[in-house]
Order: sequence, then C-alpha cells, then structure tokens
Amino acid sequence: MAIPVIDFSKLSGEERAKIMAQIANGCEEWGFFQLVNHGISEELLERVKRVASECYKLEREGGFKNSAKVKMLNELVEKKSSDRLENVDWEDVFLLSDDNENEWPSKTAQFKETMKEYRTELKKLAEKLMEIMDENLGLPKGYIKRAFNGGEEDNAFFGTKVSHYPPCPNPEKVIGLRAHTDAGGVILLFQDDKVGGLQILKDGEWIDVQPLPNSIVINTGDQIEVLSNGRYKSVWHRVLAMPDGNRRSIASFYNPSLKATIYPAPELVEKAADKEVNQENAYPKFVFGDYMSVYVQQKFLPKQPRFQAVKAL
Repeated sequence: MAIPVIDFSKLSGEERAKIMAQIANGCEEWGFFQLVNHGISEELLERVKRVASECYKLEREGGFKNSAKVKMLNELVEKKSSDRLENVDWEDVFLLSDDNENEWPSKTAQFKETMKEYRTELKKLAEKLMEIMDENLGLPKGYIKRAFNGGEEDNAFFGTKVSHYPPCPNPEKVIGLRAHTDAGGVILLFQDDKVGGLQILKDGEWIDVQPLPNSIVINTGDQIEVLSNGRYKSVWHRVLAMPDGNRRSIASFYNPSLKATIYPAPELVEKAADKEVNQENAYPKFVFGDYMSVYVQQKFLPKQPRFQAVKAL
C-alpha cells in the first residue's frame, strides 16, 4: 500500500475532473498525497537541496553532535540498557518565517535568496490547493483562505521547518520524530528523495511515504479537519530514525492567523444534519491561538481531547 501520487500538471487539461477526484480521495481517505509535475522548477528544487545540505554541514551538524540527545543516547548504550529514549526526537530543526528573517542561517551561500524564492512558490501552491479543497467540498472559492486569514487581508502564517535526521547508530532506541497530527492547515513537504523514514498511520498500520524525486508531499492539518467538519482528517505520522543517510525534510505550512476564529463551515454542518450524521462530537468554535496553546502541551497525545480542551477555554 502506498499513498496516492497525483500528476498536478493535468489539472488544467482534459483530465481535470479525474485529478480533482484524486485530490478529494487523497484528502478524505488518506490525509496525505504526493504531487508530481506541480509547477515548481527542478532547478529551484535542486538549489533548495544544495543549500539545505550545505547549511546543515556548515552551521548545524556540530551543534547536533554535541547536543543533549546525542549524549543521552550514548549513555544508554554505554549502560547496555534495554530502555528507549522517550520524549526525544532525533532531529535537528529550525524555522523560517517572514517574522524571523534576521535569524535565518547567514553563513551558507545563497541560503536566504533560495529559501525566499522557494517559500514564495510553495505559498502559491498552498493557496491553489486550498481553492481545490473549497471546490471539492462545495464551498465558495477562497473560503478556506479567508477563514485562515480572518478575512480578506493576508494575515495567515506561512512557516517553513527545515529538518535533518542524521544517521543514528542505535535507531531502535530513539524515534526521528514522534507520532503526531499537524496543528495547522495545509502542509507541503519536500522530503529526501533517497533516505526514507516518514510513515503515516492508515487503518491501524504504519505505511511508508515513499521517497519520490522532486515531489511535494501534501497533508492536511487539524484546522482543515475542523473547517471540513471532519470530511478531511488530519492523520497521524512519524519519522523513524535511520542508521544510514542524513534525511532532509523541508515542511512548509499555511496556518491560520493566531487571531483567526476557526469552526466547521456552516454549509457542511447543514449537509451532515440533512444526512442525519451524528454530530455529538461536533467540532468547537475557537481562536487558533488558543488551540496552539493547547497543542504545544498535547502535540503527541490523542487529538480529540485537544478539541475538547479548547472548547472549554
């Protein structure tokens, strides 16, 4: 079993209806799918790979090798302990956003220019995908974007998480990234095309997200689940620590503004009522910043209690 792979270039051709249906299926049945021929140039993607790898080697690797998690793993191994490292991720990570540009890595040649160009392209792709979701859900064009922006202005948060998962000498004792669902909206992942490790939970089974050169992996976060009234689910996923290779992972996410109020689209609630769908565990109405306060504490715990906790605020 493999997550759907969708040729995005066919969206504007004769096969539009088929591609729209494939995206709907990816959102409803999987929560994850891969886009190929997505319109972002291979030349730009190759530059992104290069600057990300060079940045890790030049500016990040030394810090990771001297980090507390590496020392903790070494101590476990030296003790010949059968324990695993809990509540730790074998990951080096930093965040890029418009708000923290003065903190972006500065020693790696062309890093800032390349990542600014890449983020611009990814944001456009995210907005195009949200319009497709609007159409597939039967919502007015621009509905999800307006919900995330809290109106017509450009207030949504667009962030990019640059991660590396260095080779781990004892991958059975630590996880690359613990299982979780994503808090936000639409996530666009440019993952390593050689080193695997990303898995999603589907029908109770962990499934590998196969590396595909220059594809963009899409997944939906908790806020898309709420807006779609549960038609699109945010899905549990994790990253395994691997003994070989240094996995590159660049995840960009189009999230609501912290001030945006999120709730299920009324049209979709009405449809559910018409179909006599049980609304007992209906999603609450909440401010996204409040949800994030809960999520930070409960990221690796079951998500339904998060919705209940924010409901009580």
